[in-house]
Amino acid sequence: MSLTSFAQYADDALRFSQIYYQGTARSMAVGGAFGALGADFSTASTNPAGMGLFRTGEFIITPEVANRNVSSVYNGSLSESSRAIFDLSNLGYVIVKPLGKGSNWKFFQFGMGMNRLNNYNASLYMQGENTINSKLDVYKELADGTLYSDLENDDPYELYPAWYLYLIDTLPGTTDLYSTAVPFGGVLQQQQVISRGSKNEWLFSFSGNYNDFLYFGASIGLPYIRYFRESSYAEFDVKDTIPNFNNWSVTENLTTTGWGINLKLGVIVTPFDWLRIGGAFHTPSYYWSMSDTWFYTTTADFGSGFSDSYSSIVGNFDYHLSTPLRAIGSTAFLIGSHGFISGEYEYANYSTAKFTARNYNYSKDNQEIKSVFKSTHNFRAGTEWRFSNFSFRGGYALYGSPYNDKINDGKRTMYSGGVGYKTRMYAVDFAYVYSVMNEDYYMYTTENISTNPVQNKFTTQSFVLSFKYFIN
Repeated sequence: MSLTSFAQYADDALRFSQIYYQGTARSMAVGGAFGALGADFSTASTNPAGMGLFRTGEFIITPEVANRNVSSVYNGSLSESSRAIFDLSNLGYVIVKPLGKGSNWKFFQFGMGMNRLNNYNASLYMQGENTINSKLDVYKELADGTLYSDLENDDPYELYPAWYLYLIDTLPGTTDLYSTAVPFGGVLQQQQVISRGSKNEWLFSFSGNYNDFLYFGASIGLPYIRYFRESSYAEFDVKDTIPNFNNWSVTENLTTTGWGINLKLGVIVTPFDWLRIGGAFHTPSYYWSMSDTWFYTTTADFGSGFSDSYSSIVGNFDYHLSTPLRAIGSTAFLIGSHGFISGEYEYANYSTAKFTARNYNYSKDNQEIKSVFKSTHNFRAGTEWRFSNFSFRGGYALYGSPYNDKINDGKRTMYSGGVGYKTRMYAVDFAYVYSVMNEDYYMYTTENISTNPVQNKFTTQSFVLSFKYFIN
């Protein structure tokens, strides 16, 4: 990958480690706080002991429509962008086997299906004037000390195209020191980042019910990552103050895919009819087949009819990723047959994410991950109230900031509500989820050169509908 891209590995580790549980509409409507309640397929991804509360089999499918809006402020300039999303949040099938009246073991359950763990669909657009530096200064810093004849071998994706198009060039009388076409800043900078994809987890769960008191479960998770990003960056001399320069741009196209595996273990106890207490442990997810494919297109316009472009070769890199273990504790208070109030706590330490590869030493990148990120404490709470065949729900979730510094916020807050209708044969559930997150973004940064942060506010409105058919 290009030399300027290796610093992004910490961001990639966080992106592919973070989980925002989605799944069924019922679970999402109560903030995802279902770990001690069970009898919902979403618990296969949180606390698989919840699968032990199923008494009848079911088939469930959950489509989702969402809109994600991003407001970006860069050097005082406000930009907004939005993206519509249609996806499948959940698909599940549960088989329940009664174990006989004479046994304390009441039921055994087997479930298989998919829950979505993260959604990568977004569109960001940001622009503002930079009077101090240019991204070409980053190219110059990285190229200094490298012979121009070696640039194509060292970085054929960004540095060599920039040199080929005279965006950077060797100083007179030198072969490894460079100047740039934008030596003093003073450019309008624009960047658009369009991303697509998701992290979905395919699950095989096994659970049991002992005397309606102890419920246990285990899930084998096979998370699958699909991530596509097109990032277009450009600089313009809008004030016509830079000699022999109009504009330049670079566009990165990146595709990341990967399969992983993990194990989830859970237990629920019911010391009283009105109380359930649950706990779960998730091993780290090990992604054995992560693969990046990328290419860059660079353009330069110097005016006077001179403009050119350069498309890089297509790069590919295979590696492995280990994401953090998780621990979850949950409690639910049952109000007879009228409803419940539930709460959940989750711990994850993002500084433990780790990359490995056969032909690259990730020690520096893994050290950066340890220094940038920290452990997080996530909280989820929800309630449901039943009136005849109808249920009304509300929820709240707070996912803590993963960043060590206090400058970057990074926490995500979710507010949710919903309604359900249930008969003996089927159930239909609807959920609305509103989430908001503030996070800083840097167009480019090195130890010596950086832009001011772009202050991004992400707001997402999700409309989720589950169709459930009971199998007796």
